[in-house]
Amino acid sequence: MEQETQQITRPFTVALLGNPNCGKSSVFNQLTGLRQKVGNFPGVTVDKKLGVIRMPEGRNFQLIDFPGTYSFYPTSIDERIVVQSLTNPEDENYPDAAVYIADVTKLEKHLLLLTQLRDLGLPVILALNMSDVAEKEGVEVDEQVISEWLEIPVIKLSGRTGFGIEALKHELQRLSEIPAYQAPALFYEPSPQEKQVAEAVQDIVPGANLYQGLLAAHHYVWLPFLTEAQRRLIAGIVASHGFETLKSQVNETMQRYDKFTPMVRRSLRNVRSVSRTITEKLDTVLTHRVAGPIIFFLLMLMVFQAIFSWAAYPMDLIEEFFAFSGELARSHLPPGWFTNLLTDGILAGLGGILVFIPQIAILFFLISLLEEVGYMARAAYLFDRLMQAFGLNGRSIVALISGGACAIPAIMSTRTISNWKERLITILVTPLISCSARIPVYTVLIGFVVPSTVVAGVFNLQGLAFMGLYLLGILAALLSALVFKLVLKTHERSFLMLELPEYRTPVMRNVILTVWEKVRTFIWEAGRIIMAISVVLWLLASYGPPAAMQEARQEALAIAEQRQLGETETANMVAAKQIEASFAGHLGKVIEPVIRPLGFDWKIGIALITSFAAREVFVGTMATIYSIGSVEDEYTVRDKMAQERDPATGERIYGMATSLSLLLFYVFAMQCMSTLAVVKRETKSWKWPLVQFFYMSGLAYLSSLLAYQLLS
Repeated sequence: MEQETQQITRPFTVALLGNPNCGKSSVFNQLTGLRQKVGNFPGVTVDKKLGVIRMPEGRNFQLIDFPGTYSFYPTSIDERIVVQSLTNPEDENYPDAAVYIADVTKLEKHLLLLTQLRDLGLPVILALNMSDVAEKEGVEVDEQVISEWLEIPVIKLSGRTGFGIEALKHELQRLSEIPAYQAPALFYEPSPQEKQVAEAVQDIVPGANLYQGLLAAHHYVWLPFLTEAQRRLIAGIVASHGFETLKSQVNETMQRYDKFTPMVRRSLRNVRSVSRTITEKLDTVLTHRVAGPIIFFLLMLMVFQAIFSWAAYPMDLIEEFFAFSGELARSHLPPGWFTNLLTDGILAGLGGILVFIPQIAILFFLISLLEEVGYMARAAYLFDRLMQAFGLNGRSIVALISGGACAIPAIMSTRTISNWKERLITILVTPLISCSARIPVYTVLIGFVVPSTVVAGVFNLQGLAFMGLYLLGILAALLSALVFKLVLKTHERSFLMLELPEYRTPVMRNVILTVWEKVRTFIWEAGRIIMAISVVLWLLASYGPPAAMQEARQEALAIAEQRQLGETETANMVAAKQIEASFAGHLGKVIEPVIRPLGFDWKIGIALITSFAAREVFVGTMATIYSIGSVEDEYTVRDKMAQERDPATGERIYGMATSLSLLLFYVFAMQCMSTLAVVKRETKSWKWPLVQFFYMSGLAYLSSLLAYQLLS
């Protein structure tokens, strides 16, 4: 029994906190490595990163990476999560200890939240990050002075190099062995009125200390762990004492700065501003109102060129591997349903997933590099005025750029936008930005529209077309945002509060871990859907009403005999007729009248239906359909689609008109159930996901209709 109790006891849990851009992610990666996962805080869609720290003594500690926060008086949903988790001692995320990461080169700015965290009564370690950068800049820090003043352990470390990580682990080990932690006296000295209010609230919030009681008095209106009865009691206390929350917050902030600013100045010596001067020099160019957007455009052009050029060789290798594997399986396994399922369903579907890993990895690699360097924050600042004109916010650019990877985390990143209208508009238009799930569709179809030639000796024409599709999505997002700006009404004022980090050499460990996490997520999350749909689709495409399948076979044999076709051509004719008579063929035929004006046949109709689960399923669907419809399996899905002919006219199915129509459809269409689900959770209503689905579907249909009718 004792052993069972020990097993269900949660491990020693450590909170990792700090301001945005303090290097917290680097420290998290150093402490946990690959032993990390992403979850959600209870009741909300905000991500939390969980990791496991392997301690020198063999124990495992749990590490929770909280969102970057400036203070316990939040201005965004991310910051609210920190407050609600740490104000409630009974919260499941309430830690046993905390590590506070502060950028030692900006120490004074980063100590406000630390002193608030210290007053919660938790064991806290101050980790002075970027000590290697401080040394290069000539910043000398006397950590002993800081430790004695704050009455907490202080450790110098570098998330970039790993310096100080072992010392931090040893300090955590020491804290975990303290039987009863004695918290130091409050750093902040509340006024008599604040003390009376906090003590009264303490009696209402179980386990809260004096400062947590004060925080609950400030935030009781929205704190989710409070019951309605508790909220009414606290409201009565606040009203009866004449407690003015804004005045109290200002007084607290000023008192904290007055106390720790002299201490910081005593502990820092020999400060030079070399790297800051370099940052300022770079910013005069990179944030220039004319040169800045041009540089941004060129950087994005390089990203898209790299996606097409660098990924070509590994993609060819992956395609050849799966074509060879299919032939090998077909030649060594006995004919039958299992062999067909393996080659035409599983291997074809798997190939449709893995072939796009190089492009997705390159996209995330380059975007992560820009984030690590510190450039993405500049992009938000640079485009704030432009975003405001379209009803958005400077922070919207971060969501829109993130949408180039995946709309789901991009939509969740809008939590940093405090203005309701700007946040909602950003959520509604972000899926118009071409995400990585569209890469497979674009890659297959661009080849049918644009030749693979080099322009000006540098640029691949298909790469330029690829970027053109992204620009089209961006233009559609901005114009849609402008429409929503005129339709939606609000009295909230907009502002952008953003700290621009200094330019630093990227931490490749962070970049590689990010790429690994995103690729793994793509393979596991999207891959499971694609594989499941591939297998189901193989069943639907391989079987149908027995009478219809037999009739299709007889019709195909009659045509083959009339045309005097060979054995292979006859088998292909039978397969093509039978897939049309299959359950999948019937499904495609149902929607064909609606999509025929767009140039789409019933096979494309099947792909449109299945790809609503995830856009990238389109290619897996086509791979499965054309694998079933062809006996000679050495061709890739792109080759098979290129050879597809209209049986009535003999013309190529994927000609210029149809391919461009299909490209435009996928640029604009909301072909993603997961995105709609996230929008519903973020907006807490089905109204906005439905608005999003219908306006994007309408835009996709009309643009495809116009393109096909004009070109055909």
